Amino acid sequence: MSNTVAIVDDHNLFAKSLQNLVNSFEEFEVSGLYKNGQELVEFFGANRPKPDIVLLDIKMPIMDGPETMAWLKENYPEQKVLALTMEDDEETIFRMVKFGCRGYLLKDIDPDEFRYALKQVIYEGYYYTDAVSEAIENQGRAKPFENLSAREVEFLSLACTEMTYKQVAAKMNLSPKTIDGYRESLFNKLNVRSRIGLVLFAIKHKIYLI
Repeated sequence: MSNTVAIVDDHNLFAKSLQNLVNSFEEFEVSGLYKNGQELVEFFGANRPKPDIVLLDIKMPIMDGPETMAWLKENYPEQKVLALTMEDDEETIFRMVKFGCRGYLLKDIDPDEFRYALKQVIYEGYYYTDAVSEAIENQGRAKPFENLSAREVEFLSLACTEMTYKQVAAKMNLSPKTIDGYRESLFNKLNVRSRIGLVLFAIKHKIYLI
């Protein structure tokens, strides 16, 4: 039996091409095409069978990717969602991961890797590339609080919010230079390379609850 995939993307030509690609994979079939998050919300509200995976674009009219992800987190937290977008800035990835997105892919991804990503989300629960993937793997080996000071834990918790590092420094009554030191120290101690890695570690070990 094939796993069902819902495609949420406002670019009709791309969505149709993506539908053909997904349907060419023997393990998957597209169950529906939606032009924005609002259309997906309406489908979910119709009490029909939910897709196994939602492929979600970021920039869309009416209801964009982060807004849709936030709604799913609130109403259907177990729904597997894989972002597929051209947006590769860290802030967007950061927000989507916080909302529970199971993976984040760029639209220029190789078809074989795309198929692998779909399978990983189904069977392993997530698929993150580069720094995000590395962060998750490292977290499985890391001891949660080894060598972390109370102030580092406080910084880690604040880093999970949408505050800038400058705002975190003000909140902790520290200089931006000291905050940079905390960040680099945690990168080394937790063996992660980005703020996203810090967030994933904090969520996994319940330093920050989403």
